[in-house]
Amino acid sequence: MPSILRSFPSLRGGGSHAVAAVVASALAAGLLAGTSTAAAGAEAPAGTRIHDIQGTTRTSPLVGQQVKDVEGIVIGVRSYGSSRGFWFQDPQADADPATSEGIFVYTGSTPTVAVGDAVKVSGTVGEYVPGGLNSGNQSITQISKPAITVVSSGNALPAPVVISARSVPSAYAPEGDPAAANSINALPLKPRSYALDYFESIEGSNVRIGTSRVVGATNAYNELWVTVKPKEHPTRRGGTLYGSYTSQNTGRLQIQSLIPLAQQPFPKANVGDVLTGTTEGPLDFNQFGGYTITARTLGTVDPCGVQPEKARAQRRGELAIATYNVENLDPTDPQEKFDALAKAVVDNLASPDILALEEIQDNNGAKNDGTVAADETLKKFTAAIAAAGGPSYDWRAIDPENNKDGGQPGGNIRQVFLFNPERVSFTDRAGGNATTATGVVREKGRAALTFSPGRVDPANTAWENSRKPLAGEFVFRGRTVFVIANHFGSKGGDEGLASQHQPPVRSSEVKRIQQAQAVNSFVKDILKVQRNADVVALGDINDFEFSDTAKALTDGGALYSAIKSLPRKERYSYVYQGNSQVLDQILVSPSIRRFSYDSVHINAEFADQNSDHDPQLLRFKP
Repeated sequence: MPSILRSFPSLRGGGSHAVAAVVASALAAGLLAGTSTAAAGAEAPAGTRIHDIQGTTRTSPLVGQQVKDVEGIVIGVRSYGSSRGFWFQDPQADADPATSEGIFVYTGSTPTVAVGDAVKVSGTVGEYVPGGLNSGNQSITQISKPAITVVSSGNALPAPVVISARSVPSAYAPEGDPAAANSINALPLKPRSYALDYFESIEGSNVRIGTSRVVGATNAYNELWVTVKPKEHPTRRGGTLYGSYTSQNTGRLQIQSLIPLAQQPFPKANVGDVLTGTTEGPLDFNQFGGYTITARTLGTVDPCGVQPEKARAQRRGELAIATYNVENLDPTDPQEKFDALAKAVVDNLASPDILALEEIQDNNGAKNDGTVAADETLKKFTAAIAAAGGPSYDWRAIDPENNKDGGQPGGNIRQVFLFNPERVSFTDRAGGNATTATGVVREKGRAALTFSPGRVDPANTAWENSRKPLAGEFVFRGRTVFVIANHFGSKGGDEGLASQHQPPVRSSEVKRIQQAQAVNSFVKDILKVQRNADVVALGDINDFEFSDTAKALTDGGALYSAIKSLPRKERYSYVYQGNSQVLDQILVSPSIRRFSYDSVHINAEFADQNSDHDPQLLRFKP
């Protein structure tokens, strides 16, 4: 592979366009799909217009060439970050729906033009890939190293393209070309057939949406997500459900703002709220969400009033088990975070009998000094729960080896069991540590763990630089329940849904499938010894309930993903890029036939959140 194919740094809101010339060289050299055969540095024909530069595929037919005096009207100016520049658009469109009339001009410094200026731009045509050439992302056609002439000011802007439920095709993307690693870059755009082709055909152009439902809450980077298709896979609470790889939600768009925050603060919105009125500006493509309206005019938020959910309390004979990713909790976090998480445990989860926590960090958080103990973290958290009116939880955990379990360097995240000793007891079997595997033996005719707490198969390469499962034996009303707390490998490195490769490459799935196989094998070991054993495997699985990871976990009927018992509109624990989806799961063995399940929506749908995950809660009678 050429050394040029490496990742480049990029920032939210567009990222550095300094690699555009490198990308242009790569294209001209034939290293990327959809390349130009023209020599880099050649001069394009006189009278070249924006639609000639954009062409009818995702990459420009003029990449690497010099263009002169390309005419248009400035429709947006970005004066922040490392992606400074402006968009301009030709008001005289051609007759081809596949060719965009708008394009981005990368200036590198604060642009000196204003919206409404008629300009002539000369420069080099390039293809910028947000996130770097190895990210799999589509590229943005742009002009760099520009010479700009302002002809006049105060001109009317080209009429916006109105993006609506009717204009966006229901099919998401064409299948990529197998001869080009499934890339869609060189395929002719079919904007009436595919959503990604439609958006690409108006890349850089002035676009508008009307009143639209929010499907991704405002984040720390002043971004939110809306859908122009309110009837497309709606959740019960106003989101858009991601329920399969083959049925994409084509109406989703990210919204950013070109308006200075001092002039108009970015709106705070939750899932289910409505962005009312008109939102208008250039259509961009960025690393952190694909096609994005960079708004000159931004609608206002009409709140829907959605509230965090509260689960019912477990009944006398019910065992309540929950899982909650508490997002890198450590003693250096403000007391407010501990208190908010504790309040959620007590008020929203009704103080479950057993609580499996993910992302408990060591006693000094991300300070990378060899500390691995987390007792101070757990003392602070359990004290906060008690102060909130909850039980005095006890805990069990195994400290990891330093920097061997992934996550923030020095943070040493791990899974932890909290349990209410007034309701449930823990069966301690000494000897478990970070590197020694717990096993399954027969004891008085029933299954038992050799170490409790103990780690599941920690030497397996599937857990390299990843969290090892924590297994423990609990007793509730005289019956043993085996609980396995998990935090599978993240989706880091996977290509986005709007990748130039279709279908996108999900490279991280390989490790999660191996991890699922290891857990499935351990559960089968328990069931071989005791067919009717109650086993609960739970945690942040980092994968969907329909994924190959989930299939590996449930192989042979050893486990069932209990979230599937919910109506489809309620199956989600996380919201990413406007898709409400499952990452957190609780799975049960065949003996647990009757149960009550809640995906308790308290975080993922809200701009103000204590974690980015919603906790999951299972109740059953052993």
